Amino acid sequence: MNADQIQSIARRTIELETASVAGLQAFLNEDFVKAVQAVYDSKGRLVVSGIGKSAIVAQKIVATLNSTGTPALYMHAADAIHGDLGMVQDSDVVMIISKSGESPEIKVLVPLIRNFGNTLIGMVGNDQSFLAKQSDIVLNTTVSKEACPNNLAPTSSTTAQMVMGDTLAVCLMELSGFNGQDFAKFHPGGNLGKRLYLRVRDLYVHNQRPSIGPDARLKEIIISISGSRLGVTAVVDDQQRVLGVITDGDLRRMLEKESNLQSIQAADIMTRNPKHIGPDELAIDALELLRTHDITQLVVIAPDNQYLGVLHLHDLIKEGLI
Repeated sequence: MNADQIQSIARRTIELETASVAGLQAFLNEDFVKAVQAVYDSKGRLVVSGIGKSAIVAQKIVATLNSTGTPALYMHAADAIHGDLGMVQDSDVVMIISKSGESPEIKVLVPLIRNFGNTLIGMVGNDQSFLAKQSDIVLNTTVSKEACPNNLAPTSSTTAQMVMGDTLAVCLMELSGFNGQDFAKFHPGGNLGKRLYLRVRDLYVHNQRPSIGPDARLKEIIISISGSRLGVTAVVDDQQRVLGVITDGDLRRMLEKESNLQSIQAADIMTRNPKHIGPDELAIDALELLRTHDITQLVVIAPDNQYLGVLHLHDLIKEGLI
């Protein structure tokens, strides 16, 4: 098999699965609305179950729901009929995922859920199946053809299930007003969490706080900049309000132009109205500000223009935001 043949197979697979996903739009009917409303109105959790590949999809859907504000539990269909049914509480909604809707484990599990009296949602690829007929609400994920060349291995069908699960989760997010701050609560770890909760105040306080007065001479300026290892010093008045900043780059440019260095004062070479940020801003917003203006430091200023410190690009790099 040559490269062209491999690429052709890959393109065909993507085309078939894309068509399966697009076909779901026709199934966003009244039952879909009922499913969203049933989960939203529930005082309990959404318990999601399945067998085989559908069980793996169920786990992914549960993970998505939990991370976006909808309490959910995964229950394997085979384990359910051997004791795990105990996790289903009276107020829970149960969703069973199956392509055929006829698996032996599903046929055993469904009557048990019906006896419990829980609302049963069937996500099924056959609307004439046992599961579809026994469910209170049906989410139709029928596909015309699997991407598998033998039309056997779950490929298009599991993709359709995943997308239907995402659709359900996003609708529930919108209904509940789930926002970025809520998302951060459930994702405190890793770089994603840091992007959502890490703030400027968490970083700049670990740095030195270099500052000089507007009448500071060249030696004092150099010592202040080099001593902090931040490549910058703030120029402040007697009330610690920021008048400007001087960077090591400002010093180099000044030295290239000036020959009379004895009379140089901080006020002569400082950059007025420097780029700054507040302590409560997100660190990721600070990064965007640094990138936009192609700079490596930001002065951190309180609402009353009081000088608080310096945030350096390296602080963000150390936190893995870049």
